[in-house]
Amino acid sequence: MASSTIEFKRSAEKDLRRVAREQIPRIVEAVRALAENPLPVGSKKLVGSDLTYRIRIGDYRVVYQFHRERNLIEIARIRHRKDVYRD
Repeated sequence: MASSTIEFKRSAEKDLRRVAREQIPRIVEAVRALAENPLPVGSKKLVGSDLTYRIRIGDYRVVYQFHRERNLIEIARIRHRKDVYRD
């Protein structure tokens, strides 16, 4: 499978600015790895959507949509586990 394109929603960019500084490199590396493997071991499909998945990075969660037909990964949220599913 060819490498996927990764796009950040504006809300995800804002979320990343709020993440603890020491966690940012781990999160960025995990997001980059999604380009090669959009559904890594440990990723979970979220209930209520056919396209939405999440991965865990320590206490943080990255919620993303994987559009197979366009080979696109759209990062929707990057938040602490206690806050990620609110809204």
